[in-house]
Amino acid sequence: MVESSTGRGGAVIVSAVRTPVGVGKPDKGALSGVHPVDLSAIALNAAIARAGIDPALIDDVMWGCVTQVGEQSTNIGRNAVLAAGLPEHVPAATIDRQCGSSQQAIHSAAAMLIAGQADVVIAGGVEVMSRTPMFSNTTGGDGPYGPAIRARYPHLVPQGESAELIADRWKLSRMMLDEIAATSHDRAAAAATAGWFDREIVSVPTNDGEVVADQGIRPGSSVETLAGLRTPFREHGVVTAGNASQISDGAAALVMMTGERAKALGLTPVARVHTATAVGSDPILMLTGPIAATARVLQRAGLSLDDIGAFEVNEAFASVVGAWLLETGADPGLVNPRGGAIALGHPLGASGARLATTLVHHLRDTGARYGLQTMCEGGGMANATIFERL
Repeated sequence: MVESSTGRGGAVIVSAVRTPVGVGKPDKGALSGVHPVDLSAIALNAAIARAGIDPALIDDVMWGCVTQVGEQSTNIGRNAVLAAGLPEHVPAATIDRQCGSSQQAIHSAAAMLIAGQADVVIAGGVEVMSRTPMFSNTTGGDGPYGPAIRARYPHLVPQGESAELIADRWKLSRMMLDEIAATSHDRAAAAATAGWFDREIVSVPTNDGEVVADQGIRPGSSVETLAGLRTPFREHGVVTAGNASQISDGAAALVMMTGERAKALGLTPVARVHTATAVGSDPILMLTGPIAATARVLQRAGLSLDDIGAFEVNEAFASVVGAWLLETGADPGLVNPRGGAIALGHPLGASGARLATTLVHHLRDTGARYGLQTMCEGGGMANATIFERL
């Protein structure tokens, strides 16, 4: 847990940027021709430029990435630092907390700043799923689960089946899940049209030209069109490709520093990390952690649900958001107000930083004081973070 109100002026964010999110398919993805190290470097350099700081001031880089194999292997965070042309003295570490990897990078950066281990840290992450497919790091040997885990949990299931189990437990209908999905696309399309993403997105040059906008948003999505999609995890299930997150490519980065250093540099922070936490949850249901993480982070922050002006709840599956809404009683109108991963995409290792980037810009644009983001994670975990607008 990090409470940045204590020590060294807390951990503040002075810039937050992300690339557009591309469809994670080799033949269709707008970013599929970009090496993940180079995509990371674009996000790093954009965050530094928008912060207006000397790169020599950076003490460390915390970088999230889930599928650390092939082009995303060998500490991609450090490779990104070198590709970005940053000074060689800037180190980096690559973090794997599954889908919450770059949200954990933010937590780790905040803890370092408050503890006095660093004054300036960049947190973020990347995933280019069109080039490094999900689960391509799980082959070989007996796979990631040894005999002891299988003995303790003989009924481990894929995340899609976990999403179906959640729908069963909370009695979530297909129509409700499709409504969440359609709303995600509607809100993302409205945000894009209004230019709300412009200040957070950095364009990416490719062989086919500049990529400047998210690729996965489908304006006009409706419950009626989504109802025609098949349910791949169960014959008569409720989870479809339309009410689950998209496979995606993208990167995001946030320049963080102590409040003291920001003041010394004459910088005006966007927000601070108010409170952060992580929890473990049932590895079979797997995706329910955000419920407990939300309760814990609010309790540790001394805040109530009514204090939060906006929520980012990662739309790994619509059933995750549906269960979270029923358990928390949060106002659906404040949840993923600019759309979520169903519309914008879910580039695994980048998603935590992407959510944070969108959330802090939303706080600035609307004047809301507090924002809360939470992310379900493979293996049964979740992170939750409260940001305070400054």
